[in-house]
Amino acid sequence: MKRVAIPIVNQQLSEYFGECNHYEIFEIDKKILSRQIVHTPAGIVATELPGWLEKQGVTDVIAYKVNKQIISLFASKKVNLFVGIANKNTELLIEDYLNGKLESDKKIIAEITN
Repeated sequence: MKRVAIPIVNQQLSEYFGECNHYEIFEIDKKILSRQIVHTPAGIVATELPGWLEKQGVTDVIAYKVNKQIISLFASKKVNLFVGIANKNTELLIEDYLNGKLESDKKIIAEITN
């Protein structure tokens, strides 16, 4: 079973991973089993988010831009990270995920990692 987190700001995919109102977390086993809104704990800093999401059982994160340090933290937690994802509503993002059409944008990855 997978748990996919999407950082949300104003009902849209957040431009920056650590700057969101909440996360929408989808529980998936071949299809969407549940969807919940999880608010980020007060006082948590961006570098603590990978550990916090791991404790929520998250296996995958869909994001647009992510700090280079955060990428390595997710890798150490064995959480899959999709980066540079176009801003769509969460239902379309999850549909792309379920259909295997979600791919990280190489230009955004190069921008972040250089």
